Amino acid sequence: MLRSCRIINILSRHLSQFSKSKMTEDSIKALKRPADDSHAETEHEDKKLKTDQDEKKYPKKKVALLMAYSGKGYYGMQRNAKNSQFRTIEDELVTALIRAGCIPEGHGDDMKKMSFQRCARTDKGVSAAGQVVSLKLWMIENVLDKINAHLPSHIRILGYKRVTGGFNSKNNCDARTYSYMLPTVSFSPKDYNQEDTSFRVNSETLQKVNHLFGLYKGTHNFHNFTSQKGPRDPSAKRYITHMSCGEPFVRQEAEFAVITVRGQSFMMHQIRKMIGLVIAVVKGYVDEGVIERSWGEEKVDIPKAPGLGLVLERVHFDRYNKRFGGDGIHETLEWTEEEEAIAAFKDKHIYPSIVETELLEKSMVNWMATLYIHDFEATAGNQERKDDDEDGNASD
Repeated sequence: MLRSCRIINILSRHLSQFSKSKMTEDSIKALKRPADDSHAETEHEDKKLKTDQDEKKYPKKKVALLMAYSGKGYYGMQRNAKNSQFRTIEDELVTALIRAGCIPEGHGDDMKKMSFQRCARTDKGVSAAGQVVSLKLWMIENVLDKINAHLPSHIRILGYKRVTGGFNSKNNCDARTYSYMLPTVSFSPKDYNQEDTSFRVNSETLQKVNHLFGLYKGTHNFHNFTSQKGPRDPSAKRYITHMSCGEPFVRQEAEFAVITVRGQSFMMHQIRKMIGLVIAVVKGYVDEGVIERSWGEEKVDIPKAPGLGLVLERVHFDRYNKRFGGDGIHETLEWTEEEEAIAAFKDKHIYPSIVETELLEKSMVNWMATLYIHDFEATAGNQERKDDDEDGNASD
């Protein structure tokens, strides 16, 4: 009997230890077991459901946005998500689109996700009155007001239009029109006091200026009007349809004029060099024949006018309008209803900025003081590299 009791006690102790060991193992396994992810799955489903609901309420559509901006203080139009040190116009736009609820936040780091494209890159300090960008966004209510509410006053979205799914504002653009505002003392003789704000250009000089600008019309090899392109590079050939200087006007006691140029596309610095060369001819630094000579294979040292007065006025979509403008679904990309707002923006934000900055910083006056160092021959390499370092790599 005693022996049986001892056996029962031993078995009881072993069972107790086994039970404790089993509980410990189970506890450890329980601690090591992955957390219940049913909540995460539910949260993911909620987000997915929310996105689906947003898509139904605010479907994504491909649109063209009409932009106007003063480029003063910005490092051009194009955004560089990897380098936020240099603020650009697109940085402001993307921030506004996210805050307005037009695009997901993640699209700001990868603009391809919203099929973003700008019609023209503008250089450091260059303004625009008629820039067009294309992208996919959620068509929220009062979309323009909500985007503009998150933009500074010197950057505005003036209009938008629905476009085809395959529309690309750069590739579908047939031509671009730029203007360049400058003080008319730029057309004074080289021995004239360039800081004299009382200078007034006469009709004979203005006629000569327009004759010289007219020489640019047509297709020419503009390899000398940009950098890093040789004379046999096919992409250096560009087609200019119009270039002229308008009637002068007075602002803050100084006389200014606006040059207008339209072409299919322009290379980096091309417009500013076209203007710089004409100024050099009018002032008497070089003869008129240099313009035709610059289209040949030889290297010509061409001075580049300051970027301050350059403005992207308008972009043209003639072929797109002809093909889709009358299909009953899409609108033509002609911004006639926005012309009043465009003019008002230029009068308030672009022209005053150009005039005030020129009179204060004298960018044109200082640039003209360097014209004597140009010999208009094959010695432009060092100067071009210096210009590129100062201006960055954005195209006109």
